[in-house]
Amino acid sequence: MFRTLRKLILPGAALGLLIFAVIHVVRAQTPAVKSRPPVEPPRAPFANTVAGSGIVEARTENISIGSHLPGVVTEVLVRVGEKVDKGTPLFRLDDRAMKANLRVMQANVAAAKAELSRLESLPRPEELPPAEAKLLEAEANLAELISNYERAQRLGKENAVTEQELVKRKQGVEAGRQQVAGAKASFDLLKAGSWGPEKAIAQAKVEQTRAALEQVQIEIERLTVTAPVDGEVLQVNVRPGEFVGAPPGQALVVLGNVQLLHVRVDIDEHDIPRFRPGAPAQATLRGDPSLKLNLAFERVEPYVVPKKSLTGDNTERVDTRVLQVIYSIENQGCTLYVGQQVDAFIDAARSATETPAGGAPGKSL
Repeated sequence: MFRTLRKLILPGAALGLLIFAVIHVVRAQTPAVKSRPPVEPPRAPFANTVAGSGIVEARTENISIGSHLPGVVTEVLVRVGEKVDKGTPLFRLDDRAMKANLRVMQANVAAAKAELSRLESLPRPEELPPAEAKLLEAEANLAELISNYERAQRLGKENAVTEQELVKRKQGVEAGRQQVAGAKASFDLLKAGSWGPEKAIAQAKVEQTRAALEQVQIEIERLTVTAPVDGEVLQVNVRPGEFVGAPPGQALVVLGNVQLLHVRVDIDEHDIPRFRPGAPAQATLRGDPSLKLNLAFERVEPYVVPKKSLTGDNTERVDTRVLQVIYSIENQGCTLYVGQQVDAFIDAARSATETPAGGAPGKSL
């Protein structure tokens, strides 16, 4: 009986394995159901295309606002998304030290003006009578000395006065004359007022202090950072109490005019010979290739730079160089954000040697 069971089990097992092998082969040959990707890849709208990755930016480009001077931020006056006009204050730095210096400069200007006013008002009316009295006194003293000297001369003829006394009185007359001359010169100098060069020096001092005052005022104005253009605040990276250097380590405020958005397209250096400025171009958003963006050529930045905007493709080289081309987005009704990446396609159907109206900025050799 054992032999009978063995004869039945072995063929049954072989038959089961055969059936399993047949089923496996049949299933393996069944074509797999193709699954659709969650997002359709972008498709070039032109038969001959120059493709490149692009990034959305403001019409004025993304302006990284810095600080003119280093200091501690005391107040941030704008918020992200706020529209500002040219000259609108963005943030302020601590200005207490500058304001104290301003008061010193204002005092210096007042002192210099007062000195100039004093020189221009000379002579003082109350200073003239004392000087004139000294002159009259010197003249009266001279008259007395002359009278004494003449009397001595007459007495000398009668030998009533010694020769020494006569010489002494003569010298007294000369000293009196010098005193009169000195008093008259002092009176004339006082009456003439201040000297012209002294006024010029005082005027220059006034201008010097005014310039120093204006310099401090400008430094105080520079402590308030303002918007250089009309636009929208895209990013704020500074808070009250933070110290900012000059130049700062990062963009403190990012500003740009987003009324008309631009796309900066990077064209690989190997595709530059096929690129034609002014050719029709179109872009699709990353994540939504169904949204087509019509691009209008603006300009070419004719300096080939190392590639910075990476797409993440495994075959992408990071040591390549790219030509940056600026396009404006014609259909502005869609929702776009500055910094958003797009896939750009440029029509390269015509020969690269054909130059449209306006010409290419490149140089032919």
